[in-house]
Parts: sequence; structure tokens; C-alpha cells
Amino acid sequence: MPSPEIRAIIFDIGRVLIRVNVAHATGGLAEGLSLSPQEIWSALERDPLWKDWQEGRVSPRDWHLHLSKRLGSKLTFEKFVEVWNRALEPKPIHEDGFLEKLAKRYRMAVLSNTDPLHVAHMETTYGFLRLFPVRIYSCRVGASKPDPIIYKAALEACKVRAQEAVYVDDIPAYAQAAERLGMRGIVFETPERLRDSFGRFGIEVT
Repeated sequence: MPSPEIRAIIFDIGRVLIRVNVAHATGGLAEGLSLSPQEIWSALERDPLWKDWQEGRVSPRDWHLHLSKRLGSKLTFEKFVEVWNRALEPKPIHEDGFLEKLAKRYRMAVLSNTDPLHVAHMETTYGFLRLFPVRIYSCRVGASKPDPIIYKAALEACKVRAQEAVYVDDIPAYAQAAERLGMRGIVFETPERLRDSFGRFGIEVT
């Protein structure tokens, strides 16, 4: 029995559509502190409120206040927002033309573990997001990858069955989580290899 036709392509954002350099943000957070950017990033990853921040249960101002106390930072909220968003590099990974061709043939969605500050920044900075009518963010869904809830939210918004969708992520475990639901998963490495993977699934990119 042939595989169902692909009707939707769902992309992760960070390191798949947008380059991420956390050192740009942590370097700004470290200004005037005795901590190195690497130590700050390690502290963020282990922070007990990190998941709540990513899943929308902590407001931006409360996150700023929490980190200011934890790190001893004196950044104003406005400066903190600017520094936090430095992690997202302005030049996208893909040419608009590539995404535009896909958008003419497939339902396009983004699915990302992210926070309200990055969402606001991305939606006002990256024009290519206009090609993605479905945008599923962990901070709005209240769940984050690899929880099945967030993948199912994307499928429902795209109005497709799991077997009709491809999911692209740079983290293998997150692509595998999509596969467990019946989607076809692709681990993103480079734009060239992504095109090859699309070709194997019969996705037209020309």
C-alpha cells in the first residue's frame, strides 16, 4: 500500500529556519557580572522555571525579574528584551524562494519550543513567516516537544492526518517523537540535505 500523499510540512524554527547563537544573548546578560556567558547558559538550562517560561506559565516581566535576582543582573526590562533576542540571528537559513515554492503546494506550519519574547521578535522581524499560516508555539499551547500534545495541535491546525505530514527538526529526539505519532520525520542538517530528504518523500521543491 503506497504511503499517503504529503499535504503538510511542519518546521521547527531555531537552527532549522533561523540561526541561533545563544552566546550573543548570554554575552549581553553577562555584562557587568562575574559569570561567563557559558556559565549563564548553563544556569538557564538548569533553571527550575525554564519549562514554565517555555510553556507560557511565566510572564516576560516575571522572567526578567527572576533572572535578575538569580544572576544579580541590573538590566532594565527593555534592555533585557533586546539582549534576550540577540540569540536569533537576522539572516534566515533558507532563501524565501525555496519556502515560497513549498507554500504553493503544501500547508506550511512552524512548531517551536519558544518563549513570548522570541515569538514577538520573530513575528515582527522575519518576513518569511508570512508563508506559515499555522504557527504553533510552546508558550501558547502550554506544552513543549517532545510532548505529543504540541504535535497534535499542529496536525489539527493544518487539518491533516499524521501520515500526511512531514516534520523537520534539528534535534533527532524531536523528529522521532513526530514519527511515533505517524508523521515522517527529518533531522535537519543543511538546506541541501533537506532538499534531498524532501525528494525521498516525493515533496516537490522546484
